[in-house]
Amino acid sequence: MPTGVAIRDVREQLFDAAETVLLRDGPSALTSRAVTTEAGCAKGVLHRHFADFDGFLAELVLDRIARVGSRGADLTRLAGTGSVTDHLTEALTGLFGSVAVAIISLVTSRDDLRARLRPARPTGVPVLTDAAAVIAGYLTAERDLGRIPADADVDALAPTLIGATHMLFADRHGTPPDPDAVRRIVTTILRS
Repeated sequence: MPTGVAIRDVREQLFDAAETVLLRDGPSALTSRAVTTEAGCAKGVLHRHFADFDGFLAELVLDRIARVGSRGADLTRLAGTGSVTDHLTEALTGLFGSVAVAIISLVTSRDDLRARLRPARPTGVPVLTDAAAVIAGYLTAERDLGRIPADADVDALAPTLIGATHMLFADRHGTPPDPDAVRRIVTTILRS
């Protein structure tokens, strides 16, 4: 791209390019050159907006975590309506059918990135921990409405749902699981 040509919403353009590279080629292929090439801009554009590449990646992860949080608000608004199992199945399938699995691979493969995220996320794996909090919030709302047992331990159920579903989706090159497989997990865990 020629110097002096304005790029609209450069952060989102770079984040979207990083997602494309991450999904297509995996975390090991994610470099500043790969991102800027995918975005169709000069390498210097990334470095004008971010202190370094790990800073860029940390902002990418935090941005995608914020999206998980906004989905959580939507999920919690559904409390008291429809089927708890249906809502959880849809939410978990949507979460892991998105870029989240690739982001998780990215976070676990880069020590420097995890270190940068640690102040904002002192425990757990970013994205997974945030998703578990979203699910726990929804389950709490449903428990308060009497739609799941009053003694349901939502702080144990939520990470169990996240972990079991993540196992189904963990192979980023494989065929995504059938929604019925996710539904079986949700039904089984909620029964326990």
